[in-house]
Amino acid sequence: MSPLRWLLLAGLVLMFVSAFAARSLQADELANKFAKTQFKNADGKSLLYRFLKPAKIEAGKKYPLVLFLHGAGERGDDNDKQLIHGVKTFATEEFLAKYPCFVVVPQCPTNKKWSDVDWSSNKVVFPDQESETALLVMQCLDGLEKELPIDTSREYVTGLSMGGYGSWDAIVRHPQRFAAAVPVCGGCDLSKAKSIAHVPTWTFHGAMDKAVKVEHSREIVEALKAAGGKPKHTEYPNVGHDSWNGAYKDLEMYEWLFAQRSKK
Repeated sequence: MSPLRWLLLAGLVLMFVSAFAARSLQADELANKFAKTQFKNADGKSLLYRFLKPAKIEAGKKYPLVLFLHGAGERGDDNDKQLIHGVKTFATEEFLAKYPCFVVVPQCPTNKKWSDVDWSSNKVVFPDQESETALLVMQCLDGLEKELPIDTSREYVTGLSMGGYGSWDAIVRHPQRFAAAVPVCGGCDLSKAKSIAHVPTWTFHGAMDKAVKVEHSREIVEALKAAGGKPKHTEYPNVGHDSWNGAYKDLEMYEWLFAQRSKK
C-alpha cells in the first residue's frame, strides 16, 4: 500500500476513534450528573433510579420535580439504560440554569410495565390496580418530598412509548399530584378523560408510528377536549415511533411545562 493510502487510512481510523471517544464522553458526563440511587420500601421491595438535582440548592427555596418514565427497550436492572433516550436536555448547564429542578428517572424491571395495559389492543384499557412498579415509583416520590425542598405544586410526569402509557396512567391514578403531563407516543384509557381533563397535557406522536398507533394520542386529545380540557398536541407528519427525538428538544414544551402549577 502506498504511503498516501496508509496516511488516509490512519486519518480515517483516528477520526473514528475520536468520534467514538466523544460519544463515550457525552454518555459519561450524562451518567455522572444523574446519580445512581435505589429506593426500598417498608416491605423490602426496591426500585432503581437515577436522580438529578439542581446545580445549586438555595436555602428556603423549593424546586419542581420531573418524573421521567422510559420505554420498554430500557427495562432491566443495570440502572443505566433508562438514560439512553429523552433525558439529555435536562442535564445541560443551560437547562439547569433556566429550570433548576429535580429529575427522577426510575428503571422498570425486565418484563414489568409502568401500566399493565395490552399494547397490542386497539383500545387502551387501564386495569383496576396500579402496577407494582408504578406503586414503588409513587412511594419513592413520597419519600423524596419529605427529604428534599420539592415544590409539590410543580411535580410533572413525562415518558415515551411504554413511559407514554405510564404518564397517562400516573395522572389517572394521581390526578391531584401532577401539575402537568407530557406523554410521548403513548395511549390512555378514553373512559378516564373526564377525571383528568383538569390536568394540563401536551402529547407528542409521529404520524407514521407503527409501534404505538398515533390514533391513541389523537383520540385522548379529542376526549379531553370534549370533557372540557385544553390539551396540547404535536404530531410529526413524517416521523415513526421515535417522536421523542423532537419532543425532548422542543424548548417551547419545557417553557410551558414549568409554567404549570397544580391547585393543592
